[in-house]
Amino acid sequence: MSESPVSGADEMTVAAAFAGMRRVVPVMFRAGCPDCRGRFELTASALRLAIGASRRTTFYSFTCPECGAAVRKPAGERIVELLTGGGVRTLRLHTTV
Repeated sequence: MSESPVSGADEMTVAAAFAGMRRVVPVMFRAGCPDCRGRFELTASALRLAIGASRRTTFYSFTCPECGAAVRKPAGERIVELLTGGGVRTLRLHTTV
């Protein structure tokens, strides 16, 4: 692949663009269920993050893989940083005054 922005860049194939890339290992998050007390690891796709206007309205949620309970836990700044950095889908909650 040429570093030059001149002609030839349009001719690159998808295979050439991804040549040499290695498989990416998904980020795993440790979690626990308050209902069944189960401990497990979840992928980013199993979690949802909601960011609200206050600490009370900022939380993450998931479904317990052991008992099926819907779990919702508060998310402070550090948790928000870890979850967003790990690829967890985020919903920004907007409140109207």
